[in-house]
Amino acid sequence: MAYDADGFLAAYDAVLSRWSVPVEMLELVSEFGTTHVNACGPAGAQPLVLLNGGGTTAAVWFANVAGLSRVRRLYAVDRIGEPGGSQAGERPISSPADLLDWLDGVLDGLGLPQADLCGHSYGGSIALSYALRAPGRVAKLVLLDPTGCLAGFSASYLLHAAPVLARPNAARAAKFLAWETGGVGIDPAWLELYKLGAEFPAARPVTLKRPDSSELATCRVLTLVLLAGASRAHDLRRVEAGARLLPRASVQTLPGVSHHGMPFIGAAEINRAVAGFLCQP
Repeated sequence: MAYDADGFLAAYDAVLSRWSVPVEMLELVSEFGTTHVNACGPAGAQPLVLLNGGGTTAAVWFANVAGLSRVRRLYAVDRIGEPGGSQAGERPISSPADLLDWLDGVLDGLGLPQADLCGHSYGGSIALSYALRAPGRVAKLVLLDPTGCLAGFSASYLLHAAPVLARPNAARAAKFLAWETGGVGIDPAWLELYKLGAEFPAARPVTLKRPDSSELATCRVLTLVLLAGASRAHDLRRVEAGARLLPRASVQTLPGVSHHGMPFIGAAEINRAVAGFLCQP
């Protein structure tokens, strides 16, 4: 089936229209292409850069932006090479160094010498890798059920994800999502966007190296790790053990929240925890 670009953009706009705050759309040009950013919140507030999970787009924060924009200026970023509003340029993002260079450029393009970072799933892995490489540019770090950085994936998760990774399409993506979430609490408009995004013609995302214990021990950024209590992506005990290796991390578990249900399932609790953490001195 051919990729339905018009249908995807309509679905993206439908989810974005549910952001209950005014949104400013920014386009940042770099050697990697044009990065689309959805910005909201007070212009003079401390910045918080939001990095979504793989394939979920920057529109996924629809249940979080109202709460978080009370305490931060938000920048939700569509990664180049993934479903969303960004456009690839002549230089592909093909290595971990490229991916972190791209994020450097995003902060530069936004005029942010330093910012708070919040990443979910793969976005959490990117945020942690960036904090380890450029700690001076990260004020505080929030990791929402991060994958591939504090522990490995569970075998059952990889088994169920294999058909989607091998031949992605809307039906396989929906089936995988239903397995991981139990079909509980998935927003219909976002589900439509996720299914259409699964057919986006993209290269395989860059795989980041999982930091070892000695690398995690060097992270001096104040960190909040929020784990999804019903996550089937990994063994929560192992993720929590990895998080405890971060010297300045606090760890909380949100009961009943699935990995792919974040950040909109349990949004009120997530927003309270994140806002409270960010407002700490």
